[in-house]
Amino acid sequence: MKKTDAIAMLLAGGQGTRLEDLTQHNAKPGVMFGGKYRIIDFSLSNCFHSEIYTVGVMTQYRPLLLNRYISNGNAWALDKVNQGAYILPPYSDWYRGTADAVYQNFEFIDMYDPEYVVILSGDHIYQMNYRPMIQEAREKDADLMICVRRVPWEETFRFGIMNTDADFKITEFQEKPKEAKSNLASMGIYVFKWSVLKEALEKDHQNPESTKDFGHDVIPTLLEEGKKLYAYTFDGYWRDVGTVESYYQANMDLLDTRDDLDLTSERLRVFSNNENRDPHFVGEKSSIYNSLIADGCYINGRVSRSVLAHDVVVEEGAVIEDAIIFGNVTVKSGAIIRRAIVADDVTVLSNESVGTKDGKITLHVGGGQS
Repeated sequence: MKKTDAIAMLLAGGQGTRLEDLTQHNAKPGVMFGGKYRIIDFSLSNCFHSEIYTVGVMTQYRPLLLNRYISNGNAWALDKVNQGAYILPPYSDWYRGTADAVYQNFEFIDMYDPEYVVILSGDHIYQMNYRPMIQEAREKDADLMICVRRVPWEETFRFGIMNTDADFKITEFQEKPKEAKSNLASMGIYVFKWSVLKEALEKDHQNPESTKDFGHDVIPTLLEEGKKLYAYTFDGYWRDVGTVESYYQANMDLLDTRDDLDLTSERLRVFSNNENRDPHFVGEKSSIYNSLIADGCYINGRVSRSVLAHDVVVEEGAVIEDAIIFGNVTVKSGAIIRRAIVADDVTVLSNESVGTKDGKITLHVGGGQS
C-alpha cells in the first residue's frame, strides 16, 4: 500500500463511568450531543478537515451502537479509495490502557506505513484542524508533538502538565500534580513519528510495571530517553465531557452562540451519521426560546433554553427548561422538566416534575440508548 504522511488512531473504548447511566448501554463517545450529534463526531469531523482519511477507531466497551453508527466513515467523507474509518476491537486481550490499544493495532498502522500517527480521544468536544500541528512537528523534527491549552491554575491537578522552554520544547511532564510548575495542560492529542511510537510502545509492552498509558508511562519514558518532545498550543473551545455537569454545560454552551463553538461553520463543520427523519413540527400553542430542536420532534408545549434530540413529543401544557432531552422521549401534558437530562425512550407522565430549578443536574433514565 502507498505510504501516507499521516493516519489517525482514535481511542473510543472508554466506559465513561462518571457519566453514570448515560453510558449504561453505549460507549461514552457514542453519547448524544447537541440533539443530532454524537460526541465522537467532533474527532471524526476534525480528521476530515485535516485531510486525514485513514482513521482506526479502537472500540471496546459497549461497541455495538458505536460500530453501527461509524460504519465505514462515509458520513464524514472519510471513505476514499483504500482509506476510511476502520473499527478496531481488541484482538485477543482487552485493551489494558491507551498505549496498549495502539500497540495491539501495529499491523493496521504498518499497512499504511505513515510518517506520522495522530493519537486522538473520541470523548472531547472541540473543533480543530490537525494539519498545522503536523506541519510544526515536521519543521521542528519532533519525535512527539503534544497539543496543550492553558487552564486555570486551580484546575492543573486534573491534567497532565507540560513544562517547556522558550521554544515550547517539553522539559518536564507532571501527571496531575498537586503543585504545578506550569498551566499548559495536555489535551490528549499526540502527533508521533511512527518510527518513534513503534519503538516506544514495544518497550512499554515488555515492561511488566507499566500501566500501558501514554500519560503515565510512555511520555515520561520518552523524556528520560532524551527524545524531542514539543508542545503545540490550542486556544479554541475544548471541553472534556467526562462528568454529568461538564456534559450538561457543553450542551448549554451551544445555546450561547459562542464564536468558538459553531457546529455549522464552513471551515470546521461537524458532521453526523443521522438517518433520514421526518421534519419537526411546532404547534400553534407552543412556545420555544433559545433551544436546539432536532428532526422528528412534535412540540405543542413550552421549551426554553434546552436541547432536544430526535422524535421528542412535548404535549400541550408541558414545560421544559434548561434541559437536555434524548431521543424518543414523550413529555405528557402538565409535566415539568427543569435542569435535567432525560435519557432515551422515557415517558414523563402528566403533571410529573423532573429536576429542580436550582442545584445539581438531575438524570432521569429509562430504556436504552438509541
